Amino acid sequence: MTQSRHHAIRDLLLAAEDGLTVNEIADHFGATANTICKTLKTVCGVYVDRWTKVSRGQYAAVYMCVETPEDAPHP
Repeated sequence: MTQSRHHAIRDLLLAAEDGLTVNEIADHFGATANTICKTLKTVCGVYVDRWTKVSRGQYAAVYMCVETPEDAPHP
């Protein structure tokens, strides 16, 4: 069984002041963009901040993460 990357992705995005694209996150972890894309859908506090043009009229989402307050209630 593999370990979840949720906390590692959150930490990476929190450290990235300008956000990261799926490909940048995938390169960091040595994973496929498809795997990271699926994981991002389930990571708490992650959102698309903006879109950036990558090539030939295509755009990539730039992901950011919000800080979770320490006194936030847990489900």
